[in-house]
Amino acid sequence: MTQAAGAAPIDGIAAGDQTDQRILVASQWQLIRWRFLQHKLAVISLVVLGLFYLVAVFAEFVAPYDPYIFREELTLAPPHTVRFIDPDGNFHLRPFVHPFKKSLDPETYAAIFVEDETVMQPLGLFVRGDPYKLWGLFESEIHLFGLQDPEARLSLLGQDTVGRDLFTRIVYGARISLTIGLVGVAMSFFLGILIGGLSGYLGGTVDMVIQRVIESLRALPTLPLWMALSIALPSDWPVVRTYFAIVIILSIVGWTSIARVVRGRFFAVREEDFVGAAELDGASNLRI
Repeated sequence: MTQAAGAAPIDGIAAGDQTDQRILVASQWQLIRWRFLQHKLAVISLVVLGLFYLVAVFAEFVAPYDPYIFREELTLAPPHTVRFIDPDGNFHLRPFVHPFKKSLDPETYAAIFVEDETVMQPLGLFVRGDPYKLWGLFESEIHLFGLQDPEARLSLLGQDTVGRDLFTRIVYGARISLTIGLVGVAMSFFLGILIGGLSGYLGGTVDMVIQRVIESLRALPTLPLWMALSIALPSDWPVVRTYFAIVIILSIVGWTSIARVVRGRFFAVREEDFVGAAELDGASNLRI
């Protein structure tokens, strides 16, 4: 009993030593991954964000309809209620919706939409619908989900003022909304590292000029600057060109804070022995 009782702390110490040994020999990426996996909220956020980007990449397949096709008779139609139980109380494994039919409000005489409970339109996976080109390359008519009847219209989030499906337009809009942030941050990151690195490594006149430019940009109020640059874009530009212009604007404004941090790190690192050894070995500034 005494030996068994004394073995537990020793085992605990041995386990702790093994953990410390793993940390000592782990690479930087392993340490980052372990720390990230300990943050449960961050892991959940990554999964959700990954799903959003997956939907954005396959927007043509996920969206049930073409975002530009409209139906005038469904203008401002409300969302459908997806049901499993019919009006008679029978349960159905396959979900369904009741189609809309227009009616007049007896008090205001305005057109309203009511569900026709005499008709059931089942939903399905991998159904045929509006034709599309996935990424502009692969032609298809198969959508992830939709109504079995290709002539019927599923309204998950309602229709807009001209009868276009709002869910479809949100899915397509996610492609632009998500990539603007991602590409903008990537470009800001690249500019910040490049310009901040030059400022910190070269120093002198180059550092002074870059820092004055950074101070000038940071002195400008961000929101009015974005608004002014956005208004300056020609209104007749196509969507893709406007999109890339907005990304460039975000990158031009957002690189300054990263450059400041990188500059400080380069100031500290350029005095290290390996930098002097590289200079004596004839390495160029770009290689260093």
